[in-house]
Amino acid sequence: MTEKEEARRLLEEWKGDNYTFGLGVLEKVGEAAKEFGDRTLLVGSSSRWAEKHLRRIKRSLEDEGVSYDVIRGARPNCPREDLYRIALQISSHKPDSVIAFGGGSTIDGVKAAIVLATYKPSEVSEVLGVDWAAAGTIDPYFGTGMVTKVREATRKELTPMIAVQTAASSAAHLTKYSNITDPLVGQKKLIVDEAITPPKAVFDYGVTLGAPRSLTLDGALDGISHLWEVFMGATGKDYYERSRLLTTLGFKLIINNLKSALEDDVNARVALGLGTDLGGYSIMIGGTNGPHLGSFSLVDILPHGRACAILLPYYTVFFSPSIRDQLIAVGEILREAGFIPGDADLRSLGARDLGEAVAKAMISFNRSLGFPTTLSEAGATEDHLRRMLEAAKDPQLKMKLLNMPVPLDPEAGDIEKYMKWVLKAAFNGDLSQIRTK
Repeated sequence: MTEKEEARRLLEEWKGDNYTFGLGVLEKVGEAAKEFGDRTLLVGSSSRWAEKHLRRIKRSLEDEGVSYDVIRGARPNCPREDLYRIALQISSHKPDSVIAFGGGSTIDGVKAAIVLATYKPSEVSEVLGVDWAAAGTIDPYFGTGMVTKVREATRKELTPMIAVQTAASSAAHLTKYSNITDPLVGQKKLIVDEAITPPKAVFDYGVTLGAPRSLTLDGALDGISHLWEVFMGATGKDYYERSRLLTTLGFKLIINNLKSALEDDVNARVALGLGTDLGGYSIMIGGTNGPHLGSFSLVDILPHGRACAILLPYYTVFFSPSIRDQLIAVGEILREAGFIPGDADLRSLGARDLGEAVAKAMISFNRSLGFPTTLSEAGATEDHLRRMLEAAKDPQLKMKLLNMPVPLDPEAGDIEKYMKWVLKAAFNGDLSQIRTK
């Protein structure tokens, strides 16, 4: 079985009939929408690039006898105002289903907008114990499981969503996460809830042909971050072996096909899509941690995937005493790809040296793509470092700390004692500054 065949088998085993993926499958969107009724709301990009794909979706809806209205999707990182606009339009149209056609920002925005359009402020106030000023906003839902609490208390189901992905990146079409940004403070926050996982998803990998170089690269690095962060945190967990399988397979698909995908080789585009989809599978069995947490405070200067890519090597060193097996598994893949010397004996290295060897390989990989390898090179300032440290103390983002293979406790001073030095190292590229716990 080839790597692509194995990836397809894993995704089919995981999602079954709820996920349609491959080449030439965009016409299946109408069939998916028809399962929920005869009226849908299509939320998508208004760009010229999207027009031909939207026409295919519209034809598939018409062929199935599904009527539709079309509204604009979200901008990058889904600013709050886009979320509220989409929620208002869903409330106005009252469709049988909502189709989100776009990348992670539009899909995340629709996930959250459906929640806002479903539950009344009075219900949210009563169930979650928040005041009326907050009950009509998205804020009470940030964190883990808040949507489920309201759904179970009110017994009101969310409008079904069909997530139609257009980018090999976040795998938002497959997951329980919704990232929303407050542009005023430059901070992203996260909803984590099984209730917002789209019941139907479609990804025609052919749609990614012709995608901008930057989007392709950022998406690939986001997929790698999903895989590696979950695998690092999997020690001692019942999903460890599954995470190992997803990570090693996903790394090979992404790293070995990325350059050909940039040249729009169709087979490489399929491999890249499969690899980032495995990243989505990964974050549904485990959770991301430090790099993703830090990326939420860098939205004003960096795309998400690039921010994660910069931070990932430095957290790898910090976690190194607890992830020896993971480091060897991924180190071998990076060696095969030429980023670690072929004669290096990874198994003979101590934990810290092994962590630094893998981290340096990740930095070399990033550099080979033309990415910045430090926060200062990317334009970050001391203010960004302070913002990242403050965000780490936010109870609504606590799940990122708990997902770490070396958990950090803000109340015990761990943020200043350890995370501060990881971020300083990421700022100037000096791995020796990282203090291990």
